[in-house]
Amino acid sequence: MAGPYGRGRIMEHKAILSTLRERFDCLTAAYRCFLTGSCPSQSAADVAGVIFSGVCGLVPGENRECAPVEYCRDNSVKLTCISVTLVEKITSSLTSQSLPPAVALYCVEILRVLFEDMDLMSQLVHQFQAKDQIISHLAAKCVSMRVFYHLHKYSTVSPVWKQKCVEGFHSSPPGIELDACLWSLTEVLKKLLKGAHQEILGKLLAAFDSSLSALCSKFLPEERKEVMQCLVDFTRNRHWGTTFCLLLDLLEVLTASSLICGTGVCLKSQRITYIHSSALLTIISCSSEYFIKKRALLLLKRAVLQKAGEDWALGEVLFPGLKYEHFNSDMSMLAQSVLTAVAANWLQSVQVECASFFGGTRHTRGDEGQKPDCVMLRAVSLLLLKSMELHIQTAAGAAEAESAKEVYGYLQSLWGFLRQYSVQLTEVTHLCCWVSWLFGEQDDDMFEAAKALLSIFLNHRLCSRLDDLAVLEAACASGCNPHCHFLLMLQSISFDHSILLDFLISTESCFLEYFVRYLKYLRADWQGFTAACGRISVSDCHLSLQQSLSASCGGDMFALTYKGEPDRVEFSACVQPTDVISPVEMIRLAAGFRLVEYGSSDESDPENMEVSQDEPGASVSKKSRFRAVDVKQGIDGPPIPIRQKQYESSNVTEKRPETSLQLLQSEQTSSPNMAPQSGQVTCETSARAILCLSELREVVTRLQTKKLFPYNPSSLLKLLAQVENCSQQSHLSHFSK
Repeated sequence: MAGPYGRGRIMEHKAILSTLRERFDCLTAAYRCFLTGSCPSQSAADVAGVIFSGVCGLVPGENRECAPVEYCRDNSVKLTCISVTLVEKITSSLTSQSLPPAVALYCVEILRVLFEDMDLMSQLVHQFQAKDQIISHLAAKCVSMRVFYHLHKYSTVSPVWKQKCVEGFHSSPPGIELDACLWSLTEVLKKLLKGAHQEILGKLLAAFDSSLSALCSKFLPEERKEVMQCLVDFTRNRHWGTTFCLLLDLLEVLTASSLICGTGVCLKSQRITYIHSSALLTIISCSSEYFIKKRALLLLKRAVLQKAGEDWALGEVLFPGLKYEHFNSDMSMLAQSVLTAVAANWLQSVQVECASFFGGTRHTRGDEGQKPDCVMLRAVSLLLLKSMELHIQTAAGAAEAESAKEVYGYLQSLWGFLRQYSVQLTEVTHLCCWVSWLFGEQDDDMFEAAKALLSIFLNHRLCSRLDDLAVLEAACASGCNPHCHFLLMLQSISFDHSILLDFLISTESCFLEYFVRYLKYLRADWQGFTAACGRISVSDCHLSLQQSLSASCGGDMFALTYKGEPDRVEFSACVQPTDVISPVEMIRLAAGFRLVEYGSSDESDPENMEVSQDEPGASVSKKSRFRAVDVKQGIDGPPIPIRQKQYESSNVTEKRPETSLQLLQSEQTSSPNMAPQSGQVTCETSARAILCLSELREVVTRLQTKKLFPYNPSSLLKLLAQVENCSQQSHLSHFSK
């Protein structure tokens, strides 16, 4: 039998368990009531008291000498978690206004008692430093929701939360407490950005501007030696990786906030990514943690593409057309930091590991080893390409020619970097293929790369003293011939105009901007386009470039090789098909094959389409990054100078839809029994491309007539008609000879 002392301990234990059970029952009942839209049987003050006691259950320093910790600690942790979660749930429901009026009043009273009478905020921010990381994170979530609710309702910042975060940014080392402060501020800023609360956002950022600048100066000092020393110091702390990634998350939110402020005042903390870009590049090359390298690189990629926040924006409109005062100088600073680092062999220090999958890494067949991390390769490539594009845009006068030479040097450095990690690219001699190889699975990145390379090419063409043929040959040698990029893109989608239509309508990529700029150049350089068609063989056009390269990367089905001339691309199959289809028949099949049938658009419901047909500048949507009015400006702007014979387009009229088909048929019937020669292959490639553009013009015209196109495409249609006219004149000139 237990003695008096033993019986006393047992009774005390039972009393504590009973109290914990009663608290659990009270909180569980309250939670269920809120879910069902009813009020608990207890008063708001009673529920608030239970919540407060649960939140304070594990506050460091509380006297627990008399409590049987070995029995109740786990239950106490659970009680704290459910208490904090319930407060977050109540606050979230009030913010979203999803509760019935009576229940909402009940919840408002609970929060009033907790935060005004009991000062729960002080207890919650104190839990930021709890040793249990789950409790610390739940407290940060709860505080963030409360701060956002208070900001949304009263437009004031919680002084207790602000003081805690400021102190943490100034003095806390990497660890749980600083992590909670970083995550909490990041979450509040995200909510404000999604809700477009610009005025409130400005007040909040002003409150943390100096402390955030001090924090980033500590983690991202300006001097390379100091960055290296910080890496040594911080890596001794096991929490450093987590803290730094949370800091990078915050930097992305700050960068996104700088883009939405428009012409308003932009604080220093919102420009940290640009100001400390050199330190971030050093982190990428010198950090021992691969996930930190990758996260920092993706931040810089999104900054240079002006896509910060794209992962969590959920389609919301974040970025207006007007930029803040220092935007151009900040982008120039970022670009210059990248180019300076590349000139100092930064690419050679960038680590690219094997692609990871669920369950580890995947080995490819043969002797190719493991597939590289294409996310890293794409990020490095886009960061450098966009930096080069920005660099040539800011170069002026006598510096332009020298800038063009530098840019081609950077391209050679990029090719060397990519060849280190790609057996397929090592075997390719026509470098224009690398865009489709690397970006084939990411349309948005592919068009960003193509647009940047088009700008680089046009700048080099303008600054060089070479004739047009020599310029195009040099472009192919450097992998930036825009004609090759466009043709390879068309080949990768099997010359299907319906996919181009999807790209035109989508707001997720810059295809419209790229397409307009390329078509404007195409109408001025038809001979260059014809020459590119000769380089790219369609003898195996039923195999798209993307399929061929994907198969080459993953197995041994197809390989990209070169036959005869070094600048002529052909696809050779290791496994020969049993049924050989001629290129002419493939063109016929392509003309009748559609992935999407837009001929049935009569059945579409125009009432469900937000269309503005009357206004020529109507945009695709509020999210569109490139408006129809910009298309018109781009087409009607100054023509691209060219040193060869120009085609007059001032009196271009709409051609009949049969024009390109008639030309194609005439090519097909001109020599029906002859084997395809190089000139015939060139005509076939050109005919397929023009047929695709012609069909695109027809379907866009039909949708415009039925008021089903999301913006006014008149200027785009005019440009497509001009390209068709160039094609017709070229063919008439060819036949006249």
